[in-house]
Amino acid sequence: MKNMHVEVKADVILSSNAVFTAVDDSPRKASIAIIGNKIACVGSELEMEPYIGPKTKFYRFDDNLIMPGFNDVHTHVILGCLMEDTVNLLEAGSAKEAASLMRDFAEKRPNDQWILGFSWYHTYWENQQVPHRSELDAVIPDRPVFLLHAAGHIGWANSKALELAGINRDSADPVDGVIERDEQGEPTGILYENALSLVAKKAFTLQGEQRERIFTRFLGKAAKLGVTSVTDIFTLTGYEINELDLYEEFLKNGKLTTRIFFLTGLADIEQAKRLRDTYQFDKLQFSGLKEFLDGIVTAHTAHLVEPYSNRPETCGHKPPDRMKDLVLKADQEGFRIRFHAVGDGAVRFALDVFEEAQRINGKRDSRHTVEHIEVIHPDDIPRFAELGVLPSMQPEHMGLIERNHYVSCIGKGREPYTFPVKSLMETGATLILGTDYPIVELNPMFELYRAVSRVSGDGKPWNESEAVSLASALKAYTANAAYGVFKENDLGTLEQGKLADLIVLDRNLFNVPVSEIKDTKVKLTMMDGEIVFEDVPSDLFV
Repeated sequence: MKNMHVEVKADVILSSNAVFTAVDDSPRKASIAIIGNKIACVGSELEMEPYIGPKTKFYRFDDNLIMPGFNDVHTHVILGCLMEDTVNLLEAGSAKEAASLMRDFAEKRPNDQWILGFSWYHTYWENQQVPHRSELDAVIPDRPVFLLHAAGHIGWANSKALELAGINRDSADPVDGVIERDEQGEPTGILYENALSLVAKKAFTLQGEQRERIFTRFLGKAAKLGVTSVTDIFTLTGYEINELDLYEEFLKNGKLTTRIFFLTGLADIEQAKRLRDTYQFDKLQFSGLKEFLDGIVTAHTAHLVEPYSNRPETCGHKPPDRMKDLVLKADQEGFRIRFHAVGDGAVRFALDVFEEAQRINGKRDSRHTVEHIEVIHPDDIPRFAELGVLPSMQPEHMGLIERNHYVSCIGKGREPYTFPVKSLMETGATLILGTDYPIVELNPMFELYRAVSRVSGDGKPWNESEAVSLASALKAYTANAAYGVFKENDLGTLEQGKLADLIVLDRNLFNVPVSEIKDTKVKLTMMDGEIVFEDVPSDLFV
């Protein structure tokens, strides 16, 4: 090896006693040579010698874990940017407290056209009742206020916001949505599912310098957390947030430090074709179509096979029949489709539709995906592997859920089939982990901790038999995630010839207690061969 000659020297070499390539199941001592934006070699320090030149930057990290960058396949980037620029209401203990926080925020932002807040969660409140517009009117009567529920499927608006959206007692419920009304037929300010889009389309707009400022902050956050790729799902509950021109501007100016794959809605195939043809850049790429099949369990809008235990008159929000025709057409055109499906009924519907697409259009490498899968019927667990459908899950949602209320909705009989991460993985399905940011934090360590520990928000294990190994969780967030966006030949593992998207952690996750996973920080993030975040003492490199 000493006689080996390398014409082009490495720009960067990283060495550690703990390198997790996501090919093997455990870390090993290794070094990685980076030339340009690609990995040139993974091997011993001796094998690095031919790559060392006068300008090579050599990092020695001792026992810090080096691993592929995280690829979060389920995010809503601009919604998250807006949330971090406004008020987080998750800690509010009542509607009154949430309204008070909004009043204080409004006083500090006199020029904001809309007063926005996020993550109120009424099941954490003592009365567990959804609030009323009057509680917002009392503190902010003259400016529109719109607050998105923690799960993203319920909106809370004041009277001014309803007025600007044209919502009154004569307004009809939109398809797949409900405008809640009081006994006199007046809107209460609570909007479910697609109804919240009536306000969100007006409220969730970026103004002037805000666009670049909050997106720049997001990119810095992603780099600091070791997230080198995201899939931005434009489609939300009845509306879409699309800032492609902003992303393209950052790409052209060399400022896009996180790869962005994006999904748009299923209904407009011609638009999807145009986007697919246009956006095939290395760092900004069309990735498929996404739609909702149901809602959430705690609002009784997730679709269940059998009725809700605490509302036996309903099985929740039934997926619209039109989805079958839309899927068949999109599948025929070669698109990959991802469905939001929380309840076991919606999961079954998605699998049935994908199976029918295979029967009618023929089998292909479609990598259709079902998102969330919070509750599944046991008969449907093996179908993911059989059909080649990818399960995409977000275990940190277990930390957000108020478990007693959740279980009261689905009943004890279905509880063993909640968040079935291990069961799906063991069938051979290619399971992917992500966050659903900003529903929960972008930090991958929280997802890893939930997946490995199964500790829920109440501090107790929930379906502990569904815990997976650390190696499996890491692969689901890296190698499997790359497969999920058809980039397994370029991303997801540390191998020669792949793009240099990698991170260094402040500890070896394989040598610490599970409880420490959530406290882990990133020391260095490299995306496309460029160091985009660094918190490394100078004595670690020569």
